[in-house]
Amino acid sequence: MKKTFKLSMMAMVTAATMSFGSVSMADIVVATAGPMTGQYASFGAQMKAGAEQAVADINAAGGVLGQKLELEVGDDACDPKQAVAVANQMVNKGVVFMAGHFCSGSSIPASKVYEEEGIVMISPASTNPKLTEEGGDNVFRVCGRDDQQGEVAGKFLIEHFPGKKVAFVHDKTAYGKGLADATLAEYKKLGGKEAMYEAITAGEKDYTALVSKMKQANIGVMYLGGYHTEGGLIVRQMREQGMDTVLVSGDALVTNEYWSITGSAGEGTLMTFSPDPRKNPVAAPLVEKFRGMGIEPEGYVLYTYGAMQAWAQAVTAAGSTDTAKVIKALKGGKFETVLGNFGFDAKGDVTAPGYVLYEWKNGTYDYM
Repeated sequence: MKKTFKLSMMAMVTAATMSFGSVSMADIVVATAGPMTGQYASFGAQMKAGAEQAVADINAAGGVLGQKLELEVGDDACDPKQAVAVANQMVNKGVVFMAGHFCSGSSIPASKVYEEEGIVMISPASTNPKLTEEGGDNVFRVCGRDDQQGEVAGKFLIEHFPGKKVAFVHDKTAYGKGLADATLAEYKKLGGKEAMYEAITAGEKDYTALVSKMKQANIGVMYLGGYHTEGGLIVRQMREQGMDTVLVSGDALVTNEYWSITGSAGEGTLMTFSPDPRKNPVAAPLVEKFRGMGIEPEGYVLYTYGAMQAWAQAVTAAGSTDTAKVIKALKGGKFETVLGNFGFDAKGDVTAPGYVLYEWKNGTYDYM
């Protein structure tokens, strides 16, 4: 029978005080890692903001098991080799928990290091199914999976764009190709037939060859498995060629930087993303705190914060930072977070609502 852990921050502090009294103990070292630099750095900034505030709030309430948390931040630039190097750096720094990484292509290889070294990992953002399908017992995520996201997107394309020619484009990354393929599989399952299937190289500035090819093929909808930087440039270049083709994409467009790239050309862009935690009444005080500091808690800010909360509550329930005990608590518990109440299944995937459609309008995104 699964136990439900409903511990308020005050209850956590009380339990810690009873267990450890006034004994002075070393800090518990935790971490987040993602693209702190590079073209996806806006997502790294989201994760860093969420992790820093979670650590500050937990410490202000007394810490975990009577100990303060110390945060390490790693920059993997969404590069698999750099992610492995960062993971090893975190091992050397004595990290017991990683709230990361961001890109699936980074999280998957880094998770092997954490598994070998007995470090619990909860990704706020990596959606490729392989992360938990092939990962160890130490691997979790608080976001959904691309097979879930692709199912929603594929069905949406069938239902909302009948008779339109649909092009499927991906950026060759574990995330981008995985999402495009999952969406295409559902689209075809429901009777759709792609008009084009193309791959692009991330980081380029000129996609006019692709855009011209889509214009010649009279593509009405382009589904992109990729990130906001490439998506924004493609949309802008489509509009420059007089195309009104609709861009539909996934959760890597949830940054205001997308609109900074597109301007009004981004109007009407559609994307799938998990329910916006900013709309959760429980998160309202935290959202206001972030905004008071000049930070809009968009995208993965609150997902990183929620990952930290879940881990802290699991440690409190386990009464230890011992990896095996924390894993057991994570897989057997329910956690009260800014993302809502959720648990994890046997694979480490979150048991929370899936994906919904968003639309970009007037410089921001909201439910469609």
